[in-house]
Amino acid sequence: MNEQRLSMLKKFAAEEPNDPFNWYALANEYLNESPEKAKEYFDKLLSEFPDYLPTYYHAAQVYIDLMEDEKALSIYAQGIALAQKQQNSKAQRELSAAHQNLLFEMD
Repeated sequence: MNEQRLSMLKKFAAEEPNDPFNWYALANEYLNESPEKAKEYFDKLLSEFPDYLPTYYHAAQVYIDLMEDEKALSIYAQGIALAQKQQNSKAQRELSAAHQNLLFEMD
């Protein structure tokens, strides 16, 4: 994890706390090395910025990595519904495919 980039992202989030992209970038920075910390930021995004569609795919992936498949399925379903509402067919297809793949893996 690049500490300088992490420090910069935290600064951006503190300066503009109402911009979901700042929190999203911070969550993604933690993805590989600290999934629990990434989960905290994705949970913040899901609760405080529920209309920020990019959150849903990566948030579900974090829950899969943490062996919480049912929660991941729920997040995918919420993202699919939001993508439909926002008429974002590409995101809807990607989230639907990921949702189906997880269902197959769970069988």
